[in-house]
Amino acid sequence: MSWQQVSCTLSGRLHPGEFTCYRFNMASDESPPEEKKVKRRSSRKLPKKTAHIEDLTSAGHTALQEGRPQDALSCFEQALKIAAQLQDSRVLRACCFNLGAAYVEAGRPQKGLDFLRRARSGPKAERLPDLQFNMALAHNALGQSQEATACFLQAAQLYRSQGDGGSEGDACMEMGHCYSRIQDWSLAVQSFLRAAESYKVASMLDSAAAALKEAGSHMVQSDQFSHDDVKDRLTECLRLSNIVGDPSTLGELYLSVGVSYCRIRCFQEAVTCFQPALDLAGQRPPLLAKLLHNLGAALNSLGKFSSAMDYHRLAAGLYGSLGCRADQARCFNNLAIACSQLGDDQEAAESFILALQGFRDTEDHLAEAQVCELLAECYLRQRKLQKAVQLYKQALSALSYCKEAEGVQDRLVEHLSAALQQSLAVTQRPHPGRTCLYLPHPHSSPGGQDVRKSCTAPSLAANEQSGGQRLEAPEAGRKGEASSGGQTAAEPTRSSEGGVSDCASLTPGFQRSVPSEKLHQVKLPHLSRWSPPPPAQVTSERQRHLCPVGSPASVH
Repeated sequence: MSWQQVSCTLSGRLHPGEFTCYRFNMASDESPPEEKKVKRRSSRKLPKKTAHIEDLTSAGHTALQEGRPQDALSCFEQALKIAAQLQDSRVLRACCFNLGAAYVEAGRPQKGLDFLRRARSGPKAERLPDLQFNMALAHNALGQSQEATACFLQAAQLYRSQGDGGSEGDACMEMGHCYSRIQDWSLAVQSFLRAAESYKVASMLDSAAAALKEAGSHMVQSDQFSHDDVKDRLTECLRLSNIVGDPSTLGELYLSVGVSYCRIRCFQEAVTCFQPALDLAGQRPPLLAKLLHNLGAALNSLGKFSSAMDYHRLAAGLYGSLGCRADQARCFNNLAIACSQLGDDQEAAESFILALQGFRDTEDHLAEAQVCELLAECYLRQRKLQKAVQLYKQALSALSYCKEAEGVQDRLVEHLSAALQQSLAVTQRPHPGRTCLYLPHPHSSPGGQDVRKSCTAPSLAANEQSGGQRLEAPEAGRKGEASSGGQTAAEPTRSSEGGVSDCASLTPGFQRSVPSEKLHQVKLPHLSRWSPPPPAQVTSERQRHLCPVGSPASVH
């Protein structure tokens, strides 16, 4: 790292992004680019105190680069104390700048902002882009978005006036993320596109690809851009991706672009992004799990359910090993949908039960209600009306915790009513194999009547179920039906800890066939094969997307 003394002010610049994407520079009253800078003097000609300040400043920068913020603060505080003895306002402002930026980096933005304001007291402070950049970071950390975006914009303009395209791109990227946090998607897109152009000017094509990736992912959230606009930016991003050398970074780029394609329902293009990224993420299980999750969801949306099933299973296994219960539940839900579409209602029910348990464990009540509804429909197709009724009731119970669910609640009530009517119609029909109960003959002896009453009373009591239900058949008959029909997926029931236990329901299911016209009376809801994920964050701090809930993972 080179050090210069410019107009008696220490100055040294770290390459952007060397640590946590913060720009941390020693303050300087730099002259305009056209003015010739003074060459560095030998430290032997500097006063002893000034040389000591330079050594402490260099040590502070090194400590920050190595992730030792407390050591950096100690160095900069000592430098500031020595600078106060020099009675040189420019050196004092430089040390205040360094200490303020270090406090922001160490997670103490308010104290950092106080020192940065002390550094801004000079006549040329408004012309220092690095000072504006660090003040923007402090405002942003304090949640002051308006002040942060104003400082980032001013820094970007100053960097452009100095011909520093890379630094301008950094400022625009930070400004775009700031707009994203306040959900101003249009201004966020403009910031990312400006960043991409700045990086191109600076021949930083890998950074330009990252900026275009962010622009595309935010364009799909704004109603001011058409699908063609989004596709153009994503195509340009993929064209520049050939420059990206780091496999992990390239894998994250493919993941984000693929999720953006999914959001505009270009699922085939999404698959072409996810598949080559699998080899790049082999050493990063979290990234690999997201890619498998999204690839399976995209194949589901294309109707390629057989191809999708292995990806669902692999993703669920990886999420389980990583302890990501919610994402694992989403994968089980996707697997269940694929099995259902392929006609395997048995495995579909088992996968829905696993998904239901995961959503209950994570207290995702809306997802719990959705899975209960889907599992109820699966049981209806299997003619297990009683289990379907219970699942609809559980869905309504889970939905009571959700706000603005009136439309969904009305639909569930309608389906529950239809299922109850079918169940009642089935129980009122005579069962061919039912044991007949004989009443006493009027001419029988009193003793005989007593014997027959004692034998039939338990049977009559057993048939007087709540709601007028009856037992279907003798125990042996039910066992025979169960064994001939194969293993039935156990119905989920809440355990004492609030989870789901994979055990049989206390209420026996109906194994008898039901006329198909009765089943058709249940109006099934429209099933969406893919729904947009909550914006995931990709693994980088600055990136936003994506792992979805029944679909793109959560770049979720």
